[in-house]
Amino acid sequence: MRTHWLQHVEYEGLGALAPRLAARGLPLQRTRVFAGEPLPAASDIEFLVVLGGPMSVNDEATLPWLAPEKALIREVIVRGTPMLGICLGAQLMATALGATVGASPEREVGWWPITPVPPPSSAPFPVFPFPAAVTALHWHGEAFALPGGTVPLATSAGCPHQALQAGRRAIGLQFHPEADPAWVRTVLAHSPASLRPGPYVMAREDLLADLPERCQQGNAMLDRLLEFIIDT
Repeated sequence: MRTHWLQHVEYEGLGALAPRLAARGLPLQRTRVFAGEPLPAASDIEFLVVLGGPMSVNDEATLPWLAPEKALIREVIVRGTPMLGICLGAQLMATALGATVGASPEREVGWWPITPVPPPSSAPFPVFPFPAAVTALHWHGEAFALPGGTVPLATSAGCPHQALQAGRRAIGLQFHPEADPAWVRTVLAHSPASLRPGPYVMAREDLLADLPERCQQGNAMLDRLLEFIIDT
């Protein structure tokens, strides 16, 4: 399965995704969209991973690569290709499918609980069985509206849409299940201003406390997602 991942900033990488994809023997190709590298053709992708980043999906006037990236994501989803979008990646999915992205009701930076949204009885495809209780890493100030034809999977106290599913094999997450301890420390080192005070913004020492245990919970969620998207 040819796996392609889109990177939006040098310091935000695959994290815990990397060893999980390697264990499956999946050949990996990367496009550094922020560096102007050309996007692949949708027909050349068998699994697409779209990572996060500090920019907004609404920055097309200053980031000309956003529009073609959204077009690629839309084509991938329409083709039914497996896809995982994380944070900015989920917001790109939403805008590619016609929804809006704007300021989140609350900025979320830190480890906060996520709860599942009961799936609709009329869903036209199998819906990912979101676990009953997950505490995961959040790092965002914007949030997506739900596109038509998609299914909401999860919510949190600070953000109504934490996960969406678009078809059988495309899932977008507002949170970061790929975070491992090195990922958290690296992102924090490059974005300390993210920790300006708010109801759902942790202090630095709280954010960094018990990292292995906290990351493990999100990584277990990542395992379930990969099983659902590409293993079944």
